[in-house]
Amino acid sequence: MTISSSLNAGVAALTANASRLATISDNIANSSTFGYKRVETDFHAMVNASGRGTYSAGGVRTTNQRLIDQRGSLVSTSNSTDLAVRGRGMLPVMRSSQLALGTQEMMLTTTGSFRTDDEGYLVTESGLVLMGWRANADGSIPNLPRDTSDGLEPVQLSVNQLSGSPTTEMVLRMNLPATATEAGSPGDTQPLSVEYFDNLGKSENVQIELIPTVPETGTTNEWTMILRDTASGGAIVGEYTLVFDDGRTSGGTLQSVTATTGGAYDPETGSMVIEVAGGPMEINIGLIGASDGITQLSDTFAPVSITKDGNAVGTMSRVEVDENGFVYAFFDTGVSRRVFQIPLVDMPNPNSLVALDSQAYAPSRDSGTFFLWDAGDGPTGDLVSFAREESTTDVATELTAMIQTQRAYSSSAKVIQTVDEMLQETTNIKR
Repeated sequence: MTISSSLNAGVAALTANASRLATISDNIANSSTFGYKRVETDFHAMVNASGRGTYSAGGVRTTNQRLIDQRGSLVSTSNSTDLAVRGRGMLPVMRSSQLALGTQEMMLTTTGSFRTDDEGYLVTESGLVLMGWRANADGSIPNLPRDTSDGLEPVQLSVNQLSGSPTTEMVLRMNLPATATEAGSPGDTQPLSVEYFDNLGKSENVQIELIPTVPETGTTNEWTMILRDTASGGAIVGEYTLVFDDGRTSGGTLQSVTATTGGAYDPETGSMVIEVAGGPMEINIGLIGASDGITQLSDTFAPVSITKDGNAVGTMSRVEVDENGFVYAFFDTGVSRRVFQIPLVDMPNPNSLVALDSQAYAPSRDSGTFFLWDAGDGPTGDLVSFAREESTTDVATELTAMIQTQRAYSSSAKVIQTVDEMLQETTNIKR
């Protein structure tokens, strides 16, 4: 009956506007919640088949959608592990309650204030633990699958724990005086001491003696390089004869390297391996004919560049995350180390993620297959530290929508009242 359909349409309108008011209430309540994504209510008309001359009201129904792909503005903070995504992509997290269970179910969020707990995990006040790929000892990131979360693990830092690493390679760049190998030169030895760290984090030295070969006449362009290890009581761990080129185009560069003791010189890498007390150590002196290795020029001895890996034992003092998602630990010894990489998770339809508590989301069938990108690569944005993402709620817009909803609800109630009065008139008709 047409009048009955009017009543049903009015009731449906009350329900629809009540649903919209609920989403508006949620949006306003979370207008100051970091990372909150506003919910939008859409109305859809329901049309019934009508005959000629009559019309049957179908009413209305609603669908609610959380607009996860909308991004709020970023605000600066003073915490280096306050993180926000600038652009597309989401941070992988897990619940802290799963740490004790040894399980991990990846969830997603766009921002979080992460701080270390008593075990060194980066966790928010709401219990979301940041996840990432652990770096190798040399700071490189292992090649892990990007279409699964199996390679991810909770980010845990060695807070208040001593950490160090032994030295395994050195790169020596220096210039030797060409005048020292000429006849009549005093033949003074050029000493050089290079610090390294042993397997226990102790400071040791490779003491290098560079002795020129002085001829009776002419020039030899030859030096003897002797390497001693203080950890071995000053024992000789390598002795090499270096001959330099004096040609017009390659003058001053290495011409040949001959080992007397110690590992053989590798002309393809420019290195030799010596045995110090803690194990093998690679010493790089440059390639044959290369101008960026050890050279013999002019009349000055100059250590140009001495670099090495390893570091002394120190305590972690702070943590920083760069725009590419790399997590660096800084130690009080002045060194830093890459310890984790935080990927950004992207999927075709983020608005179909399942919303959970604490601005966290879970992948669903409708959200599509996710992929783990390096921050700033592919379709994803970059990672911003010292920042939080604000709520996407605009209070002025929500208050305007509330007024509209209130008017629509009142009008729908008026329709029901009118139908009730019409039905009352019908029942009052006498035979």
